[in-house]
Amino acid sequence: MKSFISWSGGKDASLSFYRAIKDEDVEAVCLLNMVSEDGKRSRTHGISSDLLKAQAEAMAIPIFQRKTSWDGYETEFIKMLSEFEQKEIQSGVFGDIDLDEHREWVERVCGKAEIEPIFPLWQCGREDLLLDFIRSGFKAVVVAVKTDMLSSDWLGRKIDESFIADLKKISSVDLCGEAGEYHTFVYDGPIFKKSVDFSIGEKIPDNKYCFLEVLPGKN
Repeated sequence: MKSFISWSGGKDASLSFYRAIKDEDVEAVCLLNMVSEDGKRSRTHGISSDLLKAQAEAMAIPIFQRKTSWDGYETEFIKMLSEFEQKEIQSGVFGDIDLDEHREWVERVCGKAEIEPIFPLWQCGREDLLLDFIRSGFKAVVVAVKTDMLSSDWLGRKIDESFIADLKKISSVDLCGEAGEYHTFVYDGPIFKKSVDFSIGEKIPDNKYCFLEVLPGKN
């Protein structure tokens, strides 16, 4: 079954992609990524669109990026799905874990385009997901934090077992960041043909978040 991957550049999208092609009857044919109106950054994680393109190149898979405002997000997403349906893409893979309102939204918009949604991570244990991510060989760093829950010191942390141990000490934070406590950038793993070259820039405060500038290419 031909599928697109709902792509943020982060750990949940990567693990759902990996599980879908490993455990489901899925042929991943492209990535779908929603970006800001100026086309410069991912609408959800704040990752530069050029870096997302570098991920796609490292995976040897096409990426479709759609510019949108938050207000126009749903409309543009449905338009993109309708175009996929015309290309005989029958399903989409999503990295949601257990937020019912997120799943309901996905099922509703996919239904309008006659696309079947697939949720490889749904209702899996948080620590189990992180350990599977790490032990499968993925590599990622934290690139955004919600500053009322995590300090900017977490930016740049690698997703490894010490990360899990430290995060478990903060009882108010979801281990997988499902409520937006943190976001990640994945640069290597079993879905990649090669590692993504990148360099670290400044920490940039922005409203309730602080973002780590991550640039394509090595210093």
